[in-house]
Amino acid sequence: MSAFIQYTVQGLAAGGFYALAALGLAVIFGALGVVNFAHGACYMLGAVTAAVLLDVTGMNFWLALIVVPVLMFGFGVLIERFLVRWLLGLDILYNFLLTFGIALVLVDVVKRMYGVSGLPYEQPAGLEGQVQLGPATLPKYQVFVFVFALAVCVVVWLVLSRTRVGMIVRAATEDAERTRALGINVGRWVTPVFGFGIALAGLSGVLAAPFRAITADMGGNFIIILFAIVVIGGLGSIFGAVVAGFVVGLVEAYGQAYAGPLASVAIFILMAIIILVRPAGLFGRADSV
Repeated sequence: MSAFIQYTVQGLAAGGFYALAALGLAVIFGALGVVNFAHGACYMLGAVTAAVLLDVTGMNFWLALIVVPVLMFGFGVLIERFLVRWLLGLDILYNFLLTFGIALVLVDVVKRMYGVSGLPYEQPAGLEGQVQLGPATLPKYQVFVFVFALAVCVVVWLVLSRTRVGMIVRAATEDAERTRALGINVGRWVTPVFGFGIALAGLSGVLAAPFRAITADMGGNFIIILFAIVVIGGLGSIFGAVVAGFVVGLVEAYGQAYAGPLASVAIFILMAIIILVRPAGLFGRADSV
């Protein structure tokens, strides 16, 4: 039981990274119809930025949780303004290729500037060591990541569901054409929505910095898992992306603990089963397939 609880917390912590980043990816895809292959690179850039700010300015983890997403929001706005928006009216493949190219550029720039061996990042003050939860002894940082990621997802959901701006963004994400038909100018929300999605990817990168190796290639496998999460949750479904993020984190942890050689493909087996049973995903609409 102690080991099971430990694997569960480990899975929920990993699910926190996935849920935050997948939430941003789902919002971007829903509102813009852009398959943002650069999302994993932005996750990596968030972790690298946190490490660089710590080394150059001494900025601690707690401040980085605020500053880095703001910087990544600005970076996302620039990408959308100068690159993405010019291809929005074209086939979805063009923006996929564009964001794939952006990802390659970001990875190469980070490799040239900081090498391939990785950047160090210390454990945040107050989150070192272990905490006793019932029969299990768990790393404090993993518990924090789960609680923090869940809190951010809840706050984002409340903003999207309880405020006028949030309802417009959610409507544009769930059904952009119908939202336009109601007289709402979806175009004016494109830039901030894209920036918001990139900011969430950067935030998940900051959370990963003390927990995972900070390298230029850390976003490679991450983006593949994110696409699997979005498909499992349902294309364009914000709630589905969050739920699927935590589910995939648990599947990954249990797979590594109990499935042995199948651990690396457990997520994709789950995705295949869900697609066979429900092609639109857990919370997707049938007309989005």
